[in-house]
Amino acid sequence: MSQILVIDDERAIRSVLKDILSNEGYKVEEAVDGEDGWKKFVAGTFDVVLCDIKMPKMDGIEFLSKALLEKPEVPIIIISGHGNIETAVDAVKKGAFDYISKPPDLNRLLITIRNALDKTTLVKETKVLKRKISRVQEIIGESEAIQKIKDTIDKVAPTDARVLITGENGSGKELVARWLHEKSNRASAPLIEVNCAAIPSELIESELFGHEKGSFTSAIKQRIGKFEQANGGTLFLDEIGDMSLQAQAKVLRALQEGKITRVGGDKEINVDVRVIAATNKNLLEEVEAKNFRLDLYHRLSVILIHVPSLNERVSDIPLLIEKFLEDIAEEYGEAKKAIDKKAIEALQNKKWSGNIRELRNVIERLVILSGKTITVDDVTNYALPA
Repeated sequence: MSQILVIDDERAIRSVLKDILSNEGYKVEEAVDGEDGWKKFVAGTFDVVLCDIKMPKMDGIEFLSKALLEKPEVPIIIISGHGNIETAVDAVKKGAFDYISKPPDLNRLLITIRNALDKTTLVKETKVLKRKISRVQEIIGESEAIQKIKDTIDKVAPTDARVLITGENGSGKELVARWLHEKSNRASAPLIEVNCAAIPSELIESELFGHEKGSFTSAIKQRIGKFEQANGGTLFLDEIGDMSLQAQAKVLRALQEGKITRVGGDKEINVDVRVIAATNKNLLEEVEAKNFRLDLYHRLSVILIHVPSLNERVSDIPLLIEKFLEDIAEEYGEAKKAIDKKAIEALQNKKWSGNIRELRNVIERLVILSGKTITVDDVTNYALPA
């Protein structure tokens, strides 16, 4: 249900507007003057504001100026008397959505509000879409380990050195890879990702190097592999510890010679690719177990970056919580929920087997199930294991 704030010092006008808008299915809150309206505007979440111009304590123009700075996405509709039309037009020039003359015409009022709500919806959707398509999320944290990672990225990214990123599942290895690409000289070229653990061993070669038509039963047409797709850019091989030995041999050749051959083909194709790899396994142990090639390990690990688990960077949890609360509020189109200090401490004391991914899911759960403020009882009831 859309929420509308009506600010007017005339009780009769407020009552008429509330009755009309309530009958249309809107939730309406009243404010008796500009100062009262400002307090409610800042504290609440409104989709549209109807604001009179001439009011005691704070007039409509002053309210408009402050509101546009505080929450520019909320449309402000000015309500003006006949003697204030020029002022109302000036208010529109300064950023008001529209103005309505007193006494308000019912049809004009409802159409203007509907248009304003459409604008609010579009703004919210645009924000969500922009966040979803933004190239790289920020690396959140001020711990020593995270600062070291950021410094390493700044030094290594502009080079073409291959990087091996290690760390537990959900710790943020993919984000590190994305920043290495974003800050590199290849940022304008594609970043192609391959999850080696998600592709069956018999298909991994076709996925990486492509195949020619008819090279195997289901190869009904030629396919371009990830190495070719990433030409001029970056290839991110996630969970490379799960790659088959046969595929490892071909990846090694591609790294050594800068050439690939499609499955079923005999033509060598030159590729200019920077490879970044990641794994949650200890590759040296995999080498000893003969599951991973030592020569490939040395080719990949020119630069080693270890991403600490969340349990190793507990001091960063409050910053991560704040970021997730902001992101979730934006996604849901609601006001950001507060969280009390004891609740944060309880989350810091929890063991995070799923790392940052698990923390994000827990915060979303708390936002959905808690009241206006997330308390330590909410954390006990919804976030901690029984």
